[in-house]
Amino acid sequence: MPRIPENFQFSQSSLQDYLDCPRRFELRYLLKQEWPALQSEPVLELESHMEQGKQFHRIVQQHLIGIPEEQLSTLSKGSALQRWWDNYLSANPLEGLPQKQYFEYRLTAPFGGYRIVAQYDLIAISPGERAVILDWKTSQKRTRSEFLKSRMQTRLYLFLLVLGGQELNQGNEILPNQIEMIYWFAGYPAEPEFIRYTQFKFEADRDFLFQTLREIANRGDEEFPKTMEVDRHCKYCRYRSLCKTGKDAGDWRQSESGELEEIESLVELDIDQISEIEI
Repeated sequence: MPRIPENFQFSQSSLQDYLDCPRRFELRYLLKQEWPALQSEPVLELESHMEQGKQFHRIVQQHLIGIPEEQLSTLSKGSALQRWWDNYLSANPLEGLPQKQYFEYRLTAPFGGYRIVAQYDLIAISPGERAVILDWKTSQKRTRSEFLKSRMQTRLYLFLLVLGGQELNQGNEILPNQIEMIYWFAGYPAEPEFIRYTQFKFEADRDFLFQTLREIANRGDEEFPKTMEVDRHCKYCRYRSLCKTGKDAGDWRQSESGELEEIESLVELDIDQISEIEI
């Protein structure tokens, strides 16, 4: 019998954890194992960066719903946060996007016998013509294009918008070639990443996601192996001492993306807060 609960939701976080290390997925999502190892060093600097990143998302969201920038500017305390906010105001990353916009939008749809789910920073739609996913990044450095394109966030967000985005498109299907995803880096406002979707990529993502879900569902009690890429995946993992793959935390500033979201997956979404889209 599959060990995955029938109502389990697969997000970019849980899927990325599985791809990075099946054992981490098992410990975190199936066994719900608590393990207090530090995820990254230096801790205080990381906590400050993370808090400023969260605050940036909050301020942008409030700006998008109409709160004046003068009022929000008083909230941008912290050297990094102030720089990101100033960059946002001067660069205006929403310029040229469709006018129908959804902020902090959660979307889920049934797929492969389970649910897949995502929360989007912003989706901008011209019904029947164009759909743009915009995602804010507050990373220490500008993430490489190849890394972004390979991440489950990119693949799942694009795929799910095709699969379940009809409610945003006047009840009509959104075609893959109508979708673009933009990563906007608050620290590098002139270097966004543009990713165009295609029918070929959609079909490849569909097959990959389906095979991955089947693989996870069919694993037995002793079949969630540890990653073989210890240097790459274990130094930022909270379970590294439990798995005996190292005691010392890695330096988050030296990570691939420079931010914790790409090292340790985000907090899982509450499925009860998301209305299901029937396909």
